Amino acid sequence: MIGKFKILLLGVMALYASNVKSQDFHLSMYDAAPLFLNPAMTGVVDADWRIHGQFRTQWKSVNFKPYTTALISFDAPVKKWGFGGQIINYRAGIGNYNVLQAAGSVGYTVSLDRNRFHNLSFGLQAGITQKAIEMPLHTFDNQYTTVGGGSFDNTLNSNETFASRSLLVPVTNAGILYYFSKQQSKLNPFIGASGFNLIEPKESFFEADNTLAFRYYVHAGIRVNITEKLYLIPKLLYMQQETITEQTIALDGGLYFETAEMYLLGGAVFRNKDAAILSLGAKKENYVLKVAYDINVSSLSGASTGRGGFEVSFTYMKKKADPKNVKICPRL
Repeated sequence: MIGKFKILLLGVMALYASNVKSQDFHLSMYDAAPLFLNPAMTGVVDADWRIHGQFRTQWKSVNFKPYTTALISFDAPVKKWGFGGQIINYRAGIGNYNVLQAAGSVGYTVSLDRNRFHNLSFGLQAGITQKAIEMPLHTFDNQYTTVGGGSFDNTLNSNETFASRSLLVPVTNAGILYYFSKQQSKLNPFIGASGFNLIEPKESFFEADNTLAFRYYVHAGIRVNITEKLYLIPKLLYMQQETITEQTIALDGGLYFETAEMYLLGGAVFRNKDAAILSLGAKKENYVLKVAYDINVSSLSGASTGRGGFEVSFTYMKKKADPKNVKICPRL
């Protein structure tokens, strides 16, 4: 019975992946990748430049070919400006549905007070997305026959007509971010909003009038500096794309160990009706490494037995020689 349920589940997931209106890139450690979360975070970092990589694998428990997401980004501040870019690749399902996206970002930060503690950042992002699928790897109902008591013949014509196996879609995103960067403050709040697929481009592997729906994030949090060695960051995220919504509540923290000269990082995220995510990592000098695991708590947990996705992120920041009056990314 469980085996039949898994087969049905994989079929539903494959259909879901082909419905591009409701399928977009997804990361549990969403703010580990700043340009992924909000283009306004481009160049908002206390360093000469920053490079970030992230990898996620999902649904290995119910699929011999798990869904994967890989991301790499680079950004740097130039006075009030920020410049950067990112490449993301997503692959899903037995038909090798693949999404490759490359986009450039530019940001601009305005200080709202003389001391440059209150800051407002704006960002734009533009690029191109290629979506492709290997149609011969898919099977269809009319390729099943009654010959020999029932069999499958992939040489039979599927009678399915596809306009294209690959298509290009423009990327148009934008965002805004407020953050309070005073280093000696007990509290450092931040709030941002970002919009994706601004022009809602048309896309379809068939000759259909299908568009990639507008998606937006609202994210907020506050860094609470409990002591010089301990901080906590409670934070919220809300996402919507047409009728699909996502709400998360999270708590990140860091504890500095003098003997090792490093921060031990930890966090917990609850994604409503979907997953509980635990993360662990370390920050030493210019390096940040974090790993996370999703514990599936959705209606699919019966098939997945609670096993969701594994994720790892790595960031390197080339520090400024003189860090005075630099823009401080609220995430770190």
